[in-house]
Parts: sequence; C-alpha cells; structure tokens
Amino acid sequence: MDELERDVERYLIKECEKRGWRCWKLVSPGRRGVPDRLVIRRGAVAFVEVKRRGGRVSPLQRRRLAELARLDADARVVKSRAEIDAVIGEWEAADEV
Repeated sequence: MDELERDVERYLIKECEKRGWRCWKLVSPGRRGVPDRLVIRRGAVAFVEVKRRGGRVSPLQRRRLAELARLDADARVVKSRAEIDAVIGEWEAADEV
C-alpha cells in the first residue's frame, strides 16, 4: 500500500534532522501554493513540495515552483521515500564539493 503524504513528509523531516539540517514547515499567509517544506543546510536552502505517490501538483503549485526555479532556487517535488533518499544523496554530494 502506498504511503500517505504525511508519512512521506515525516520521513523527509526525520532524514533532514538526522543530518543536522532544518526542515521547516513553510506557511505563507496571503501566498497560496508555496511548497510545504523549507530545507536548510549549511550554505544552501531548498523548497520541497511533498505529495504521496500518485498525488498531483496543482497548477498553482506548479506556478510557484516555476517562480522559484526562475530565481535559481532549488525547488522540487518528492513523492516517496526513494525520491527523498535520491534528493538527499544529491544534496550531500553537493555539500562535499
């Protein structure tokens, strides 16, 4: 059975905290569609929209992610533990450079 969105989000939080990173809930009153989480690592920040496998990113969320990408911000969607593991691996590799 597929995990619920909250389970995927909890996994992201746990994996970030294990590494000493911050994984803050991002709430933006007056600005709907912003990503769910702000991941803060030494010298880097990423915006993460969390969905369950099969979950859909709304058109407004896609626009917000595109806005962030145009500003060269790391903005992405994760839908599973495997995707989180891949993203964290990418971040850790970037941190080593």
